[in-house]
Amino acid sequence: MRHCINCCIHLLPNDLHRQCFRYNHNHNNQKCPVCKGENRIPLYTDSKQMKLLAVLEVRTDHSESWNGFFCLKKGKLCSLIFGLIIMTLVMASYVLTGAKRGLLLIPSPFHYGAFTSNPSLMDNESLSDMKDHYQPSKINISYVKDYPSIKLIIDTITSKIEFVTRQRPDLEELKKQEPHMFSVIPNKFLPNSKNPCWYEEYRGNTTTDPYTTNSYALYSKRFRTIFDYLRKVFWNHLYHYKDKHYRLRCLPHFYIIGQPKCGTTDLYDRLRLHPDVRFSAIKEPHWWTRKRFGIIRLRDGFHDRYPVEDYLDLFDLAAHQIQGVLQSEAAKERSRMNNIIIGEASASTMWDNNAWIFFYDNSSEGEPPFLIQDFIHAFQPNAKLIIMLRDPVERLYSDYLYFASANKSAEDFHEKVAESLQLFENCMLDYSLRACVYNNTLNNAMPVRLQVGLYVVYLLDWLTVFDKDQILVLRLEDHASNVKYTMHMVFQFLDLGPLSEKQEALITKSPASNTRRPEDRSLGPMLPTTKAILRDFYRPFNTKLAQVLFDDAFLWKRT
Repeated sequence: MRHCINCCIHLLPNDLHRQCFRYNHNHNNQKCPVCKGENRIPLYTDSKQMKLLAVLEVRTDHSESWNGFFCLKKGKLCSLIFGLIIMTLVMASYVLTGAKRGLLLIPSPFHYGAFTSNPSLMDNESLSDMKDHYQPSKINISYVKDYPSIKLIIDTITSKIEFVTRQRPDLEELKKQEPHMFSVIPNKFLPNSKNPCWYEEYRGNTTTDPYTTNSYALYSKRFRTIFDYLRKVFWNHLYHYKDKHYRLRCLPHFYIIGQPKCGTTDLYDRLRLHPDVRFSAIKEPHWWTRKRFGIIRLRDGFHDRYPVEDYLDLFDLAAHQIQGVLQSEAAKERSRMNNIIIGEASASTMWDNNAWIFFYDNSSEGEPPFLIQDFIHAFQPNAKLIIMLRDPVERLYSDYLYFASANKSAEDFHEKVAESLQLFENCMLDYSLRACVYNNTLNNAMPVRLQVGLYVVYLLDWLTVFDKDQILVLRLEDHASNVKYTMHMVFQFLDLGPLSEKQEALITKSPASNTRRPEDRSLGPMLPTTKAILRDFYRPFNTKLAQVLFDDAFLWKRT
């Protein structure tokens, strides 16, 4: 059968021939049965397959070729459209996820900018909105690595530094803020104990679980074993008097209050080996700074507030031992009881007052009206406080290596330092030093925690409520070089009795705790430029700290 090219192609859209075409070059006298041979080029069809593109190339009528083109390209076109849809969905997912986690590659407006000029706007602020007060600034300093440019920012910060003594709130104001806490903790304690302990009536029965509502047990699987043990021994340690049951409640005698990445874990591990020292069931309860406000992790928002009873439960193991001595009739045991002291070691206690803005009325200057130490002193005016510090420059780098999750490098650290300095400068232009140090919005916006190394700001505020002889300040550098000497200082400060040589060797010769991870060591030191920048930033604060403590070692000139 013969057909001309035009006729065959005309038939293609409606009837794709299973027979393909073979072009006949001897076509001068042949006629197509369809078009009657009117100036058309005929071709033969048979069972042999022929390339269709050859037909399309021969054809001269371009207007009719599009039907065939779309027919041929239909599969590829569908694949292209489907690919574009998938790409759009992936990009949308990336943008939404990145915006939620702060991972977008585009600049974020709260990374570079200033505070709102109205502090009252921050009242009742939710955690999801805590960075909305920042506005884009004209200069993105994050990628400027030259020392002179950043030095100008540091000079501006230094010119704004003023160490102003805060006004201490009175007791009645504190009671209005935390009435439940004051209803649970009495103002008088047992006279024959170093620790602030008292008896509290227990109204439950033998089938009642005293820890069923404890938030520490509910929210953390790590602590459930501890509370399972406490449940088993709870009734054995109650005091029975006139058909009533009483439990001994205790607060710590001393606190290791800071700072993070300054050796507090190592100090805790060594101190708890002392036979007369007991700690809370959890090393770092963070109750005073976070849990009593319902903060578990800031990124997770607020949970139910942990009541003070949950915090007191953490000292039940120590209270049981003290209770056993109280019930003993032996005078020697009673004397032994006087030597047992309880400690708590949350490294956030000294500096973390970020939650105040959400719970206490804001002041006109943007400074917190109440601090953690105000409440601790209200209940325990005789508490003892231990602070371990290190060179703030090295502390910040260690903090970065420990908490950063990915892409850690000396260059990345440098950029985060530069960005944080600009944010801190923006705050200092409008607010006081104390307002910036305790500002939740700023502290959560800075990529690295610059404010934690401003030791003297926190120390001066603690000294407004506690006497200087109630606070022992140590340096990690001294502790690392002479553990025995620093531990003797701690023992003397806490009035702990002498130890045998074996006990002392166990405490002082054990390996250091919580040292830098091998993968972090492989990253090497920070850039020399970064170190010079941070030295300049922390210098005025270190100078003031050395003056307050009368010790030039806190200048950290040799580190």
